[in-house]
Amino acid sequence: MSTKFNRKDYVDAGPALEKLTKSETTLAKFLEAIRLGEEISLAEFAKRLGVSRSHLCDIEQGRKTVSPARAAKFARKLGYSEKQFITLALQDIVKRDGLKFVVKLEAA
Repeated sequence: MSTKFNRKDYVDAGPALEKLTKSETTLAKFLEAIRLGEEISLAEFAKRLGVSRSHLCDIEQGRKTVSPARAAKFARKLGYSEKQFITLALQDIVKRDGLKFVVKLEAA
């Protein structure tokens, strides 16, 4: 019996990542975890996402946030849940602006 891994089945890996890293999950940390888990260089991963190496570095280091639209695009390119990536992107923006809210996304 073969079990095929489907990334889209894992809608919210955030809690597992938080448990492993002992910190709040951000889109930046999630992207970095994917890249490191797949053992891909920063340059190669940036190319896959359609951004420059320096831009991806800025995202991973938390110097730049990602728009919800770009987060959805990243999710599609990587085969992950758009909902998860968009939620993380929005949460990052809310946190950056110093607002004490938790983003919960619901499909229209």
